[in-house]
Amino acid sequence: MTLASFSLLLFAVFSSAAGQIMLKHGMRAAATAAEKSGGSLAVRAATTPWVLVGLAVFAVSAVAWMSTLARVPLSVAYPFNALGYLLIVLAGSTLLHERTSPWTWAGSLLVVIGLVTVFAGQRS
Repeated sequence: MTLASFSLLLFAVFSSAAGQIMLKHGMRAAATAAEKSGGSLAVRAATTPWVLVGLAVFAVSAVAWMSTLARVPLSVAYPFNALGYLLIVLAGSTLLHERTSPWTWAGSLLVVIGLVTVFAGQRS
């Protein structure tokens, strides 16, 4: 795998995770606003800046993912999606102040071990 392909893969994964975090933040705000005013959650979501930006970032990540798939074998690219899981757990815990259990962290560690194993297998 070339450095350019690896960079594109990481961009796709990181931007997907960033989009998901933005969507979560925006939907939390939209749900709170809808509860307070009694309005529609769908309308609030469609007018919440974090939701709109999150959707745009997620769309960019989808294009980057398709470009990645054109260059990188699926058996290599797809395991890297698990890196997005780890990023989301970290961001959910630190940025969104969500509770995470030791089991969640243990599972995340296993994901990292799996990614290292896949990547090491490509280098040999």
